[in-house]
Amino acid sequence: MGTDINETYVELVNDKKLISYEPQVEEYLKASKHFTASTQLSDILHSDCEFIFIVVATPSLPNGKYNHQQVEAVLSELMAFGKAEKQRHLVLMCTTMPGYSDTMAERLAPYNYTVSYNPEFIAQGSIMRDQQEPDQVLIGEPNPEVGQKLEDIYRNMCLNEPTFCRMSRLSAEICKIATNCFLTTKISFANSIGDLATKVGAEPDKILSAIGADKRIGGRYLKYGFGFGGPCFPRDNRALGVFAEESGYELLISKATDEVNSRHLDFQVQQWLCAYPKEEQIVFDHITYKKGSTMIEESQQLALAVKLAQAGRKVKVQGPQVVMEEVKGIYGDLLEYEIV
Repeated sequence: MGTDINETYVELVNDKKLISYEPQVEEYLKASKHFTASTQLSDILHSDCEFIFIVVATPSLPNGKYNHQQVEAVLSELMAFGKAEKQRHLVLMCTTMPGYSDTMAERLAPYNYTVSYNPEFIAQGSIMRDQQEPDQVLIGEPNPEVGQKLEDIYRNMCLNEPTFCRMSRLSAEICKIATNCFLTTKISFANSIGDLATKVGAEPDKILSAIGADKRIGGRYLKYGFGFGGPCFPRDNRALGVFAEESGYELLISKATDEVNSRHLDFQVQQWLCAYPKEEQIVFDHITYKKGSTMIEESQQLALAVKLAQAGRKVKVQGPQVVMEEVKGIYGDLLEYEIV
């Protein structure tokens, strides 16, 4: 069973007419036989469902922390129904500030709920694959019994044999954002070495390929290109730094990674200004944070395109209609748009 406040979305899901840019979503939905969606959370509470997975947005606040407002809305609705007749298990899947799920568990214990923290490691454009073939499944468990039940759910769903990482909720919250912090660090390292190699006339791709050939390092996320962006990497990296600072520990790697990403963009702007004659149009075949996505949040490609246009260059951006309309709504005639 699934629930959502968007009535149109729920209707499309139940009619199996949902249109999604994510591979396999439409096919899996049409093939489903026992899935129903509702706009009423009470429908789930009146069912025999033992586990309730909470998957809502936790966007960043100006101070770098996560906004738990949507989670709080779900919790308020659950508590308004009073104490559950039988114990149910809430599984928080969205990224939260370390310590939040423990606080949540204390508040919900009188209502006969346990709380687990089980964040998703998924990427736009490969969500279904990432859920079915994860490298690891991270479970912040309230106790070993609930943790084992969660592990069993994933063993039934996964097509591979992932590593199950079971720990306390607090440890899992730190682990989630620390994982993405490491990846942003690796990307920033690759781009800074690439920038240095480019500046002195060396070969960035060959250098990074050789570094990645070392098994201790590995070649994934070690390519020279655009900086990191999107809905997860930048905010997780910053949130970890904020949490560390509030805990009395200065996490320098978080600040450095963010700074390197910003400086890499500045370096690219100068490189592109030098590489293209003033009268030549510069074309971007995508300006989402990564190719195949429809999200422009903190997209370094889009930021580069905008900076070049602001510098007086003719810039054309290409992409799906939904992306072009969103970008044009923000930047107007600064850019030229082509739907592809």
